[in-house]
Amino acid sequence: MTKSELIQKLADLYPDPRLYHKDFERVVNKIFEEMGSALARGDRVELRGFGAFSVRNREARVGRNPRTGAAVNVSKKNLPFFKAGKELRKRINNNISQV
Repeated sequence: MTKSELIQKLADLYPDPRLYHKDFERVVNKIFEEMGSALARGDRVELRGFGAFSVRNREARVGRNPRTGAAVNVSKKNLPFFKAGKELRKRINNNISQV
């Protein structure tokens, strides 16, 4: 599902004439913006029943250029990490077993 599909799904679920498509888009964008800001600060974002987003640190290391095999210095970096929640894992595994 893409972000635009999510916005459309919300608009379809809540057909209030006082709410426009742009209102749903603004809400979804604000949620993602706040999640991104929290992760940028190094905070953890937990959505109960879905999962948790956090930041993991990768130390600087020496890597290899796959084409030439030459050693390359790879700088330290922070990466986003997602851990699925128990309910989400159950839901996914139940759907797979029914296929």
